[in-house]
Amino acid sequence: MSGLVTGDAVVLGLQPARLPSRALAVLIDLVVVWAAYLLITLGLAVATASLDEAAETAVFIASFLLLLVGVPIAVETLSHGRSLGKLACGLRVVRDDGGPIRFRHALVRGAMGVVEILMTFGVVACVASLVSERGRRLGDVFAGTLVVRERIPAARVLAVPPPPPWLVGRFAGLDLSA
Repeated sequence: MSGLVTGDAVVLGLQPARLPSRALAVLIDLVVVWAAYLLITLGLAVATASLDEAAETAVFIASFLLLLVGVPIAVETLSHGRSLGKLACGLRVVRDDGGPIRFRHALVRGAMGVVEILMTFGVVACVASLVSERGRRLGDVFAGTLVVRERIPAARVLAVPPPPPWLVGRFAGLDLSA
């Protein structure tokens, strides 16, 4: 478990995600984004056939940046830290205090992800994640975020012990709905 502490001095029992599950989530996301990019590129090739070469190049560069940088940032922002890959792997991006991420967190993570994951083929992200105590890559460090596991195996969840026999009657009439 993590020693993550909120601003109210509450220790959260969040388990940081490790490299294999994060790598699988990124791989799923990249496959989806590249498939969408190929489909949109084919559509743009047909739509821009009448344009000159410079205009076609500008359209393709804009679509490349929008799909590989803009869409992941928008998806993480709107889904509060979950992408398709993270959803499939049971992961979520949260702030250092355990709260949901906002646009600025997703923007910093996405901008650093271009350098860490796309330009270096994930080498920098892997090394940073292996060196970090909580498995954070550089984008997480700069954004102040952490990727945590949402689904914890049942074996790790501790059962709540039953109350002492002399208090059983008092708990039966207790109303905690208010």
